[in-house]
Amino acid sequence: MSYLKFDKNLMINLEQSLPKEMLRTNKSGAYHCTTVVGCNTRKQHGLLVIPIPEMDDKAHVLLSSLDESVIQHGAAFNLGLHQYGDNVFSPNGHKYIREFNCENVPVMTYRVGGVVLTKEKVFISHENRILIKYTLLEAHSPTTLRFRPFLAFRNANDLCVENGAINTGIRQAENGIATCLYKGYPELFMQFNKPVEWINDGHWYKGIEYTKDKVRGIPYKEDLWVPGYFELPIRKGETIIFSASTFECNPSEFQKTYEEELTTRTCRTSFFNCLKNSAMQFYLKNNRGTYIMAGYPWYNVRSRDEIIALPGCTLAIDREEEYHEILGTFIDALRHFIETGETDPTITEIDLPDIPLWTIWAIQQFRRHTDSNECRRKYGDTVRYFVEAVKGERIRNLKLNPNGLVSSEGQNSPVTWLSAAIDGKPIIPRTGYILEFNALWYNAVRFLASLYEHEAGEQEYVAELTALADKIKASFVDTFLNDFGYLYDYVNGTYMDLEVRPNMAIAIGLEYSPLDRRQRKKVLDLCTRELLTPKGLRSLSPKSFAYNPTYVGNPIEREYAVHQGPARPWLFGFYADAYFKVFGLSGLSFIERMLIGYEDEMTEGCIGSLSELYDGNPPFTGRGAVSTAKNVGEILRTIKTVKQMTKLLTSQTD
Repeated sequence: MSYLKFDKNLMINLEQSLPKEMLRTNKSGAYHCTTVVGCNTRKQHGLLVIPIPEMDDKAHVLLSSLDESVIQHGAAFNLGLHQYGDNVFSPNGHKYIREFNCENVPVMTYRVGGVVLTKEKVFISHENRILIKYTLLEAHSPTTLRFRPFLAFRNANDLCVENGAINTGIRQAENGIATCLYKGYPELFMQFNKPVEWINDGHWYKGIEYTKDKVRGIPYKEDLWVPGYFELPIRKGETIIFSASTFECNPSEFQKTYEEELTTRTCRTSFFNCLKNSAMQFYLKNNRGTYIMAGYPWYNVRSRDEIIALPGCTLAIDREEEYHEILGTFIDALRHFIETGETDPTITEIDLPDIPLWTIWAIQQFRRHTDSNECRRKYGDTVRYFVEAVKGERIRNLKLNPNGLVSSEGQNSPVTWLSAAIDGKPIIPRTGYILEFNALWYNAVRFLASLYEHEAGEQEYVAELTALADKIKASFVDTFLNDFGYLYDYVNGTYMDLEVRPNMAIAIGLEYSPLDRRQRKKVLDLCTRELLTPKGLRSLSPKSFAYNPTYVGNPIEREYAVHQGPARPWLFGFYADAYFKVFGLSGLSFIERMLIGYEDEMTEGCIGSLSELYDGNPPFTGRGAVSTAKNVGEILRTIKTVKQMTKLLTSQTD
């Protein structure tokens, strides 16, 4: 039985099926995203959405959707679905759906009278190209298929309205057509694996609505251009393949290309395989290097997200080669910024002060994957470079103080992951001594010392690092540990922020924590009582006056809420690490039970992946970006840790 399978009863119930989305990517920045019933509910949804570096390096929707119709005895049955108003859907093609299966590739099964038709979609890796395979399983009469393309040619964050500036011209391509609505865009080639008839019949389809945008309080209506339609007969047992791409393809190769792409796919037959598949969809490879996208459908490459996601999205799924490629690209960009002050054209936010510290943490995870010798051989010099850069105060906005702690100025612009801002001003002005910055700094110094502690000629340097770490530890405890047994979130002069936030879980979950076991347990207990949910750690305790668990409303309302209560799955990775450090193998069953909450999400939201954030209160609804790398990565890293702990427990009981 398929792990990701929905039957007719769910699919025809739009209240249940419309919230479920699906995502496919080409690992080069292009994607296909829509709901499981094929009705676009966001402006970022589309059948072919690609980056266009020549324009603005942003994602652009070329082909919004493709309506299929089954024609028998002169009667057409349209399988498409669009929303034009509140509960106004047309042409209601979902009523013909009998099953949706997404084990390997998305497969939709339709029944129209005596016709049974399947539709499969696959995105070709590293090409701006999607293939859709139609197979007629049953038919008792001559059958024709009609295909009506809905074109957008716009930025994925904009909307299209009827206008006279479009180019309505069509030119013939082999077994299809090519068109380009606006200057600057690439041509869109729509072709089939067999000859097809094209009928020019251009119309604007007006007032298509996107409900997800409507509830977010942003523009949500658009007009799409349909230049005409394709028609071709299909016999029982026959397969037809449709290709949409930015270049002309050879139709005789469609079947071979489709089959070759299938061999690269991970079958989503389990929780782990779903997340593994999702992790690889974040990979981005271009002529500048290899990266991890922060999330879909609206994030690009963001430094902190990329480096936190890296170990889980590579090492935890046995993709070590990708780990080294991505980390190599990242380190080169970060060192270049430190040396020259020039930011990277692909990686955003690389100028933030904690990025070198997170990079060291990501390298530390490689040691857990291998050993100290291999880690030192590959990355010892890099870790030393970043630590020395902090010591020499060469990291922008990261000051090393006489007490060993680091401080940053975050009063006027956000510098931490709690980055919500209005008009550029941080809603949570974390400044001065910031909790996770200093925990990561202590961890980095201890880690570097451990890499070289047995190396000849390094004893004096290791002693210097150990003395610095001891100073950091003492200052950390004096500065952050309060009389209530938990950690201040940040300390600025005489101001000590008392809010209970999950950054303390990072501080106790690192391999080298400034707190002893007794202190860590007190902090862990508080995190469990006030922050832990089945979907990660809340960004703020419910006991706080500012607690707002639900990420809804217009953009300003959502910005105020985003870090005031909603939960983040990626923080559970640090919580789990801390739990194992405090309870050892006896904590295994609890962490395993908590992982069930994330497995439940495989059939919700963006199926097979994890949303950006979840409401802090039941039913913990997913919000924000539908698929995010650091959430997927940290849950994968936790699954790997659980497997290692289970193996260790088994060996002890044998």
